[in-house]
Amino acid sequence: MTDTRPFPLADILSVTTPALLSRRGMEGLGDLLKYMTGDDLKTWQYLRAADECTPALCDQHPFLADLQPPRGVDKADLYAWLVEAERQHGEELAVTPLTDWRHQDPNTELLDRIHLAKLRTTDSEPPQS
Repeated sequence: MTDTRPFPLADILSVTTPALLSRRGMEGLGDLLKYMTGDDLKTWQYLRAADECTPALCDQHPFLADLQPPRGVDKADLYAWLVEAERQHGEELAVTPLTDWRHQDPNTELLDRIHLAKLRTTDSEPPQS
């Protein structure tokens, strides 16, 4: 059986929604992603990790798939929404790590991302140097 560990709902929602809700900012997000992947991720690897962790988190806690913060609200209203979500679902949830995470060398992954960012997306764009 795989071990689980409790994580703040705010950290989990920082992975499953577009909003950075973790009260510890990127540190909270990173702690969750590193635990789930079992990898010592660099910040540029967080996006790929979040893409792979989101479905697993929603499988573990199905209500997360529909739990989205309101759009176009100020920070105070966003955090009021978070407090209500914590009241309804708990301040922490048990999280199980991924079993199929694929490690990539962080330096190679960064170079790949830079290369992809420089690719032209249409023929009408001038090449980037």
